[in-house]
Amino acid sequence: MTDPAVLRLKALPTPALVLDESRMIRNIARLADRSATLGVSLRPHLKTAKSLDVAHRLTGGAPGPITVSTLAEAEVFYGAGYADILYAVGIAPQKLDRVQALRTRGCDLVVILDSEVQAHAAAQARVPAMIEIDSDGHRGGLRPDDPVLVSVGQILHAHGCLRGVMTHAGESYTVRGAGHHARFAELEREAAVAAAGALRAAGLSCPVVSVGSTPTAHAARDLTGVTELRAGVYMFFDLVMAGLDVCTLDDIALGVLTTVIGHQPTKGWTMIDAGWMALSRDRGTASQQVDQGYGIVCDETGQILHDLIVSAANQEHGIVSIRPGSDMPMPNLPVGTCLRILPNHACATAAQHDRYFVLAHDGGPVQTWPRFGGW
Repeated sequence: MTDPAVLRLKALPTPALVLDESRMIRNIARLADRSATLGVSLRPHLKTAKSLDVAHRLTGGAPGPITVSTLAEAEVFYGAGYADILYAVGIAPQKLDRVQALRTRGCDLVVILDSEVQAHAAAQARVPAMIEIDSDGHRGGLRPDDPVLVSVGQILHAHGCLRGVMTHAGESYTVRGAGHHARFAELEREAAVAAAGALRAAGLSCPVVSVGSTPTAHAARDLTGVTELRAGVYMFFDLVMAGLDVCTLDDIALGVLTTVIGHQPTKGWTMIDAGWMALSRDRGTASQQVDQGYGIVCDETGQILHDLIVSAANQEHGIVSIRPGSDMPMPNLPVGTCLRILPNHACATAAQHDRYFVLAHDGGPVQTWPRFGGW
């Protein structure tokens, strides 16, 4: 007897972004429990989801503190009642008018920065800010012992705009396993706590000490001195996270439904209607121990088809083939067969779509949840 969920999927146009709500709920609960055990508040990052429906489930049904990566996200989520928002991308002074407009409406929107120029602009606009700390050399931020840290803090403090410090252990994406991620989590904690200490030693307030990346959030063993934890892709997970051993393939909640549209038997290819416009160009697993091409292939129920990957992608065509080095035979996939592709990078794949087709956790009808984009 055919699974009713499969029949519902067959009715969808392809390619389609499919979300397994049961897996998502399980992933959300995992980090919520962990943050509670570590004694810190959780500020989910909604840059991946960009969805009010997902946000509702992340924050337990009522608006709570969130992180965003664009002002468009801040505007949409504030419109839905989320008033405690961290905009976790370095602020450009010309964007402060837009930040002020949200704050005037009642949104406690906080920006981040790592320079005196930005601090002067934020202070003049009376916009609260957190100072970004460099904990691992990954991107931006000030080192905890940089004298500019206190100078930036003084500029903000003088205008009542110093909210705290934050850091992101982006280099944790370069190592595999909980032990390595725990070491990055400690580097993250040490840097943020040291920076807060430097500000406090200079007589400045530093109420918030914020850390987070998906690998370190799941591996941290001690967050003494930290007040909040941030993470983003954890509600969906993806092949990059699985390749880092942060999750298993069974935890990945997001996939792209696609249809077989042809074959090239002499080349060992099966053609599908999901190219890089549906899957994205992201090849985040290419540098990992196992290269997953443009995604792992599953049947329409979500069961992984062993050693079958999307090996190449054109704009609207994907090429499915056996993983290099495998002696597995090519399965029989007639034209019209529905498949699901697990993505390398959930953020990039989701960004290609304007809605989620949701496999409801209660087994009900497939739901449609809108998602948005823009900056």
